Amino acid sequence: MNNVLVYCELTRSNHIADVSLEICTKGRQLATEMHGKLQAVVAGNNVEQAAKELFPYGVDEVFVANDSRLASYRTLPHFTVLSKVIEQQQPDVVLFGATTVGRDLAPRISSYLRCGLTADCTALELGPHDDVKTGKHYEQLLHQIRPAFGGNIIATIVSPETRPQMATIREGVMKKEVFDANHKGTLTPVDMGNALDAVDGAVTILHSDIVEKNINIKGAPIIVAGGYGMGSKENFQLLHKLAHQLGGEVGATRAAVDAGFAENDRQIGQTGVTVRPRLYIACGISGAVQHRAGMDQSSKIISINTDPQAPINAIADYTIIGDVTTVLPMLIDSCNNILK
Repeated sequence: MNNVLVYCELTRSNHIADVSLEICTKGRQLATEMHGKLQAVVAGNNVEQAAKELFPYGVDEVFVANDSRLASYRTLPHFTVLSKVIEQQQPDVVLFGATTVGRDLAPRISSYLRCGLTADCTALELGPHDDVKTGKHYEQLLHQIRPAFGGNIIATIVSPETRPQMATIREGVMKKEVFDANHKGTLTPVDMGNALDAVDGAVTILHSDIVEKNINIKGAPIIVAGGYGMGSKENFQLLHKLAHQLGGEVGATRAAVDAGFAENDRQIGQTGVTVRPRLYIACGISGAVQHRAGMDQSSKIISINTDPQAPINAIADYTIIGDVTTVLPMLIDSCNNILK
């Protein structure tokens, strides 16, 4: 069937994770183009209310696997439940978040169903495909788009022969949008009496201690980002000072991270996180396409660069031509005067 199925993850407070809502937003678009339904699977304990959170995002049917054995994520029971739903429903497309859970579960499902899987996608589109070797023409295949070779090229991958077409999607690359606040779908309970096998309970979680991330730039309203042009880790402290004054966070390009100027969790771009802040201040960033793909949806962009022809200036709302080590202290002083 031309349906799209999304495996939805839960937060610790039993709500649908943002990455799953982002994927449902895109899934709704794909299902509409395919003239099919958008379906979702929610597995956990007491998750009926969480499942209803999906309806405004255009989900037509939610398969609710409600069982205490699913309260904390474990590979085997969640694999068993999801694989049985997929086998029963025969969706054309199955999508996961490229999270720790998604990266664990999706390959196991793919191996079991003997179908293709594309990891860490940054875009999904429907389109035709011509197989040069066989001469076959396909319509409305899922074009699974992701960076390859360290982000130096963008690869488009298709799975013409096997079903379902499967992909994991990076957090933040899809925009989370309500489809219709009044959209009503259906909740379909999964028969847990027959859903799990005895071996699925072989592992028992005695204690779970989850450490929250110290750095989380994805939802920051203001980001002050630095590139290799910052020159040193010490100069990055200027970014931290400005970000602190503005109530924002510090981001970095891949080149800056590779040089040891900033932590990996601050990396923005195709090989990092995708952000959409209200204000993005790009400092010493040339603006390679790999970085722009992770921040070009920012509401306002300010570029500080010595090169007037830097690619980042082409998408900036305001450009300051100058050395960051001269301009940033001036901005910091100005903020100090304003805040006094």
